[in-house]
Amino acid sequence: MSGDDAAPAASAALRVAPDDRLVSLLRPTSFEADQYRVLRHTVETMRKDANLHVVAVTSPGVGDGKTTTSINLAGALAQAASARVLLADVDLRRPAVTHQLGLEDSRGGVLELLQQPELALADVVQCLPRFNVSVLPAGRGAVAPYEALKSPRLEALLDDARQRYDYVVLDAPPFIPVPDCRLIAPRVDGFLVVVAAHRTRRRELAEALDLMDPAKVVGLVFNRDDVPASTYYSVYPVSPRQGRSRRSRGGSPVRQTPPADSSRARWDT
Repeated sequence: MSGDDAAPAASAALRVAPDDRLVSLLRPTSFEADQYRVLRHTVETMRKDANLHVVAVTSPGVGDGKTTTSINLAGALAQAASARVLLADVDLRRPAVTHQLGLEDSRGGVLELLQQPELALADVVQCLPRFNVSVLPAGRGAVAPYEALKSPRLEALLDDARQRYDYVVLDAPPFIPVPDCRLIAPRVDGFLVVVAAHRTRRRELAEALDLMDPAKVVGLVFNRDDVPASTYYSVYPVSPRQGRSRRSRGGSPVRQTPPADSSRARWDT
């Protein structure tokens, strides 16, 4: 895709420094950033093999780290200079992308696009040239999130994004507490499900996977694990099949053992 095909977004200035957990943007040569490049490789491969174009990052519940994962995945994909990457915040109840990036969202975002047919992507998308990422904030509309996401304009919005960008990464709502992500599900190509080690309950993960189309579950991302080589935390995916085999009816937090070679992320099939 040529640069002329991407939405001509306005460049945005950061009002404050980005969250220091955004390692793909701030420390791209670090061990932690390498873990997100594993996700990048998976998404790039599946785009070629399975036409994975719009990927939603979700989690069973609140506070599992999906926004941090979304931003770091978008940043990792954008490290390819020719890539056109859009990061969109569709968690309309608890938007966090602009806050973590240190951006203002005064130009509007998803809610405005869904409510105002005269608006186009280019009117609200903010470009971060330093990181080669375009950002679509959640916006500040007054309409209820569920009603907004039911709009047929959401499909049109994502279709437009498909045409203009190589990769569209959605910071999606959590799957269990609210129904919003179930409205988004038919319109995305795949889900990455973020699981917080020692925090996410097994029954919540099982319930979230039960609600998803198995064909759309790209993988599970385990974060905040204890890996000696890391000074922060590791992120690595496992296959949906393996994740489902670990289900239990109990309520204990998910405990995931990191790979023996902690410098390498694992993708089990």
